[in-house]
Amino acid sequence: MIAIAIDDEPIALEIIKSHASKVPFVELDEIFTDAFAAIGYLQHNKVDLIFLDIKMPDISGIDFLKSLSNPPMVVFTTAYTEHAVQSFELDAVDYLLKPFSLSRFLKACNKAHELYNLRNQKQEAKTDFIFVKDGYEQIKVELNEIMYVEASGNYTQIQLKDKLVSTRITINDLAELLPRTDFIRCHRAFIVPKNKISKFDRSQIWIGEKIIPIGATYNGIQLT
Repeated sequence: MIAIAIDDEPIALEIIKSHASKVPFVELDEIFTDAFAAIGYLQHNKVDLIFLDIKMPDISGIDFLKSLSNPPMVVFTTAYTEHAVQSFELDAVDYLLKPFSLSRFLKACNKAHELYNLRNQKQEAKTDFIFVKDGYEQIKVELNEIMYVEASGNYTQIQLKDKLVSTRITINDLAELLPRTDFIRCHRAFIVPKNKISKFDRSQIWIGEKIIPIGATYNGIQLT
């Protein structure tokens, strides 16, 4: 993964640089003390991951991320805890509280690498199945076996014909992974395969005996 780091403190950047040099799948291309210089860099270079400080003098890391139209993955690095909830609302991969150890840094990198691999599955010629992490295992999921997908707390549950698979992949990431010609998001907590819909009305969908709501913001979606 190609990464950059942005922090107004040079010492913090040197720590990230040292840690990143020990992670074989992370290539730290550039470090920036000036967030606006990083914006210019991102306009001309492909980056997979940003290590991003939150408290910076000219623009906060939160506002920096919001300014990007197509942001890469982000791991926030900060000495403050109060922005943790907001960072995860922005789909940050992780939130590292300074000073962080190499082992904690590696954990964040592993999470980013897992998400990176997941997103790249979509670009491979595997249109009939995906792999999702269930505990410590990668489970093969045949797309034609999926009855519906449901977000449940910190997990996403994939209901198959004969079993239930629980994964920590967010439903947003899973929606990106599933082919849009065959699957449809009908609610913030549900994705359904079009060919499993037995009937529907304006407010709900039937998958066999299972009734799935249609969210207010999803009214008017094309179900057939």
